[in-house]
Amino acid sequence: MKTTIKALIATASVTLTAGFANAQAPATLQELLDQVKNNRVSEASINQEREREFLDARADKQALLRRAQAQLRAEEQRGDRLQASFTNNEQTIIDKEVELDQASGTLGEMFGVVRQASADAYGRISTSIVSAQMPGREAFLAEMSQDTKGLPNIRELEELWISLQTEMTASGQIAKFTADVVDLEGGVTSQEVVRIGTFNLVGEEGYLVYNDEEKTIQPLGRQPESYQVSSTADLRGLTSGTTAVYVDPSRGAILNLFKQKATLEERYHAGGIVGYIITGMLTIGLLIGLFKIIQLTLVGGKMRGQLNNIDNPSNTNPLGRILTVYSANKSADVESLELKLDEAILKELPSVESGINIIKIFAAIAPLLGLLGTVLGMIMTFQQITLFGTGDPRIMAGSISMALVTTAQGIIAALPLILMHSIVAGRAKSIVHILDEQTAGIVAAHAESEQA
Repeated sequence: MKTTIKALIATASVTLTAGFANAQAPATLQELLDQVKNNRVSEASINQEREREFLDARADKQALLRRAQAQLRAEEQRGDRLQASFTNNEQTIIDKEVELDQASGTLGEMFGVVRQASADAYGRISTSIVSAQMPGREAFLAEMSQDTKGLPNIRELEELWISLQTEMTASGQIAKFTADVVDLEGGVTSQEVVRIGTFNLVGEEGYLVYNDEEKTIQPLGRQPESYQVSSTADLRGLTSGTTAVYVDPSRGAILNLFKQKATLEERYHAGGIVGYIITGMLTIGLLIGLFKIIQLTLVGGKMRGQLNNIDNPSNTNPLGRILTVYSANKSADVESLELKLDEAILKELPSVESGINIIKIFAAIAPLLGLLGTVLGMIMTFQQITLFGTGDPRIMAGSISMALVTTAQGIIAALPLILMHSIVAGRAKSIVHILDEQTAGIVAAHAESEQA
């Protein structure tokens, strides 16, 4: 109400101001007074008209409220009637179920048990690999489990008994039979198949699976490890005695998981561009490390040979070049000789230490690149969750693989690079140590000779 009054006052003020703005400027105070009175009468009539409109609208809202309340009472009465009807129908259903149970008697219980047993047997036998050897057994069970019009007779009960007994007996046997196998290209070949109880089928290519929907025998999309497949070949060639073979106790469920199991190559490629960059850094770092190991080994060998022949310096190794500098500056004072030798060592350091820092940098960058791949993979995962939700985890599998694989690749690359850097740095340090040691000895000997 206060808001409405404020709005009316604001509107009146604006209108009054506009009236003053549009009217001619009064010449005298009497004209100004008359003009104010006229504007007040006009504003009062306008306000009365607005008040009448507000009261009319209020009356309309009251009418709508009364109509809605009447509809609510009518719906509540209708709900009460439906609730009473629902209660009566439930009681009628209960009475009819009691009458049905009394009419069926013990035969109804037997019928329910037989139908349930037939349904369970149908589900077990239709998916069993024994049906690959003895097809068509599930047709009778399917018909019997769905028959709701009559009670089973003696022959049907005997057939159910025989079906269950056959499945039980076959579960403890190893049998060989010839069957058509549908290969991965769609072709059909006839070959000898070995059935291991109700667990596995074995063919020429290794483990086979039975497709109960198409009633066909198919090879696995991807066979297990080679040592597991080789045991099936021993079983197929066995005519008597015993042999060890891998059996899937889940009746094919574990073997089917091998179709989704990624190989090492697939896991490597899951790292994407980041993984390829890490591999390139690892390769380059190892090549540089091998080159430096060979180079420093050859240099170290030449320096050891030079140590055995110090009087004849050679320019083919760093120590020989330093000895050459000493030979050229024997007449110099100790300080000058020391500066000359330090300069010669500084000239040798770049060739000795070149490439070592690159290996160290690669070893430090590789884990960071792996972390970058992890972050990119998680970003892609969250984007896919935003678009497709979390109903199918396989949609996110690629991004998650990238997130995990790149981290592993970065760590795997860093470990040999760090080891390589340690080896190369140790070789370079030993060479520099020999140069420093020989230089210090030369300077000391030269100082003693001057003092003498």
